[in-house]
Amino acid sequence: MTDQKAPESGAMERWQKIARRIRVPLGFLTAALYLFELWRKAPQPAAIAWSLLLVIPGLWLRGYASGYVKKNRELTQTGPYAYTRNPLYLGSILIAAGFGVALMSWQVAAMLAAMFVIIYVPVIASEERFLRSTFADFDAYCRRVPRLFPRFTSGVGQTEVSPGKFSLGLYLRHREYNAAIGAALLYVSLLFLRPALGLVVHVPH
Repeated sequence: MTDQKAPESGAMERWQKIARRIRVPLGFLTAALYLFELWRKAPQPAAIAWSLLLVIPGLWLRGYASGYVKKNRELTQTGPYAYTRNPLYLGSILIAAGFGVALMSWQVAAMLAAMFVIIYVPVIASEERFLRSTFADFDAYCRRVPRLFPRFTSGVGQTEVSPGKFSLGLYLRHREYNAAIGAALLYVSLLFLRPALGLVVHVPH
């Protein structure tokens, strides 16, 4: 359940220093590629509509998970964490894949996949080391619940863990609404940025 964020250990601190250096350049590169693809071809309304089938579940999953996770305080095993150890990361993957579909661009999809592998995979490994050393029942939890792709039935039913309930306070504390705001702004750009660019530069038809 590695998106239950851990305090910086030595290994994680070293990785986070590297991640901080490459995350911003990769972010700018992805944004530049996104704008280039948007300039190169107009998004198709059907593709934008299909993308919602990924983006909306991704936003829901991130929001739902944020209302359960108590970072650094306990090993959260309830809510979506009973199905996947990383619902926040899984939600991010769904959102990113959705915008790749909206642009119908394999280049953008490949860049987003590379960012996940480069940034998140090492972070997941580092966080798992912390959780394993901190919570005695982490290995048992790993045996019940997969790392990323969810199981179909809850892993809570096999334990004495209380099922818990969603907390709006935790959702607000984690500011997960920012993901919805960001997604809304990206859809605005898909719909209106290219026509706006056409007022100042030539855009291909």
